[in-house]
Amino acid sequence: MENKLMSKKKPSFPVNEKLLSYLDTYARTSEVTISYEDLLRFSGGVSVFDKEDNDTLWIRVYYPEFEQDEIEYNLKRIYTQLHSDGNENIFDYLRIAGIDFCTFGNSKPFRIKVLNIYNNNYVYFYVKQADASRVYGLELEHILSPNRINFLVYENTLIEEHISGIPGDEFIREHLEECDDLGLNQIAKEFVKFNERCMITLLGDMRSYNYVIIPTHDFDTVRYKIRAIDFDQQCFEGNFKVYQPAIFKENIRLVQLVAKRLDNRSIEQYRNEERALLARRILNGKKRLTRLLRVMATDNISPRENVRQLRADIFDFTSDLKFKRAANMGAILRAALEFVKRNYEDISLKRLIKEI
Repeated sequence: MENKLMSKKKPSFPVNEKLLSYLDTYARTSEVTISYEDLLRFSGGVSVFDKEDNDTLWIRVYYPEFEQDEIEYNLKRIYTQLHSDGNENIFDYLRIAGIDFCTFGNSKPFRIKVLNIYNNNYVYFYVKQADASRVYGLELEHILSPNRINFLVYENTLIEEHISGIPGDEFIREHLEECDDLGLNQIAKEFVKFNERCMITLLGDMRSYNYVIIPTHDFDTVRYKIRAIDFDQQCFEGNFKVYQPAIFKENIRLVQLVAKRLDNRSIEQYRNEERALLARRILNGKKRLTRLLRVMATDNISPRENVRQLRADIFDFTSDLKFKRAANMGAILRAALEFVKRNYEDISLKRLIKEI
C-alpha cells in the first residue's frame, strides 16, 4: 500500500536564508562548532542490542583519541544550549555516555546519551542533517500541537531533543491488549484526534513507528496521548491520503479499535474538538505562524507534480477555491489552516448569536 501512496525516497531540502533568519528570531539557532559531518568521522563502532538481545540497528561509535575530548566538549555545549542557558559551569557533572549512529531511515541520525554523574539521570538528544521539511515540521508541531519541542539548527546540522514515549508499533504489539476498557476508549479517541491534526497540518507518513504513545497515571486511571516523533514528511507528498494516519496498514489495529469503540457521532465530536483546539492555537500563535508560513510560501520543499496533486485532492475534499490557487506547499498549508480557522469563527459567531 505504502509504495503506491508515497515516493520511494524523499530528498533533503536545504535550510535557506529566510528560514534561518526566522529560526534565529525565535532562538532556534546554535553557535556550537561541531556538525553532523564531524560526527561521521568515527573510527569504529559496535552494534547496540536491546534488553532482549535484539539488534537495534544502532551502532555505538568511537573516535580517534585526539578528537574524542573535543567532540564530547562540544556535545556538552549542545546539551546546555538545548536544555538550559548554555552555562558551562555544569560540565563537570556531565558525561557523554554514548554516541550511537542509526544505519537506517532518511536522516541517519546520531543519538547522544548525556549522563549526570552524581545521580545517574540521563537524557538523549539527536544530531541530524538539517532538512527544511523536518525543520518546518518541528516548528509547526511546536505552534499547532498540544506539545512543545526543543531543537536547534547550526549551518547544515539539526539538533533535536528526545521525545519520550512508547513507540506506536511496540505499544500496539506488546501493550494494547493489556489496556482496560477505559484505556481502549481513550486510545481510540486520541487516534481520531491525532489523525485529524496530522491531516490538517499536512504531516505525512505517521506509520506506527513514527509516533509514540505516552501513558500518564492520573489518580487511579491511566491517560494516553499520541505524539509524532518524525517530521521528515511535512508538506512533501502529493497524495492527500499520506497525511491521514488511519490509511496506513501499520495502524490497522487502532483503526479497528476506533470502529469498535466509537460510534459515528463520537468520532465527529472528537474531530470537531480537535479542529476547535487547532483554530485556537492558530489564533494564539498568529504572529509567529504568519511569519513561518510566509517563509514556507517562498521555499521549494516539494516537486511541482506533488503540489498540483495535493491541491486538487484537497479541493475535492473541501470545495474551497483557495486550494486551487495555492502555488506551493506553504500556500496549501496556509489555505488549510485558514479553512479551519474560518469555520471555527463561523461556528463561534453562530453560537454567540443563538445565545443572544
